[in-house]
Amino acid sequence: SSEIWQVLAAVKTEFGKFGAWLEKVQRQLKTASTTIDETGRRTRAMERKLDGVEVLPEEEAAKLLELPAAGPTPDDSELDSGDEPDSDKL
Repeated sequence: SSEIWQVLAAVKTEFGKFGAWLEKVQRQLKTASTTIDETGRRTRAMERKLDGVEVLPEEEAAKLLELPAAGPTPDDSELDSGDEPDSDKL
């Protein structure tokens, strides 16, 4: 009986720590979400200013900017599907 109470006390101690970790993760996720929102606002602002600028073909732009060859562009249908991302794509 006393052993069960010790195990329960240990679990209760760990459960308190678990709650603190969950709160920490929640704060970090909120910070990340805020950062993503701000990035979106800045992106839209830049897109508005660049609206009248001509677009170069990807290969020419990559060469001019000294970037490696671009991979496939994300498809909106992949992003909106609500499915979990494939672990090999992370």
